[in-house]
Amino acid sequence: MALILLPAALAVLLSLGTWQVKRLHWKEDLLAAIEQRSHAEPVAISAITAAQQAGEAIEYRTAYASGRFLNDKERHFFATFNGQTGYYVYTPLELADGGYLFVNRGFVPYDLKEAATRPQSLLEGEQRVTGLARARLTEKPSSMVPDNDEAKNIFYWKDLDRMAATAGLPAGKVLPFFLDADATPVPGGLPRGGVTVIDLPNSHLQYAVTWYGLALALLGVSVFAWLKRKS
Repeated sequence: MALILLPAALAVLLSLGTWQVKRLHWKEDLLAAIEQRSHAEPVAISAITAAQQAGEAIEYRTAYASGRFLNDKERHFFATFNGQTGYYVYTPLELADGGYLFVNRGFVPYDLKEAATRPQSLLEGEQRVTGLARARLTEKPSSMVPDNDEAKNIFYWKDLDRMAATAGLPAGKVLPFFLDADATPVPGGLPRGGVTVIDLPNSHLQYAVTWYGLALALLGVSVFAWLKRKS
């Protein structure tokens, strides 16, 4: 029986290690692509739309957009930033072509959620925003995440469709992604932009070493047991 189980166990451990090596190369390529996109020269938001329609990755691509903020239609995403509880302010930007882009303008403290409490932040007229394109979510990321409280305008996950609907925007006119504003200062200092965190863990090398190490240990124990039996 041992002659059957040992090769099978070794094969499983080695295959798991090899799979993690492949995942390591995939993750390294992904991180390199994100690094390149996030530090590239900003492109017009129309280029992001075209890239998405062509099936290209847009996540963390630097972009800019110009338009007029619809400050009375802010949506508020519950968040923490630098250890402080508050909200990310998602404001629709009305574009020249009649479309709308939800811009994550950045963080405001908990007690400054309502726009009326920070009048300096309500930018009027034509504005240009530069930041990182962010892909929309198609579903709640986890069952542990609370449902959005639309009545109180508190979103716990970024449901673009419901943000647009509760803001009274026509669904067909809303661009299917977000733009996270960069840290360019704004009047009054709020919302505080540049809140995007790019933190994709890459532990595949450790996992690969673990699986290969277990395979080596199993082989060593087996050889030791065989030699002891022979003696």
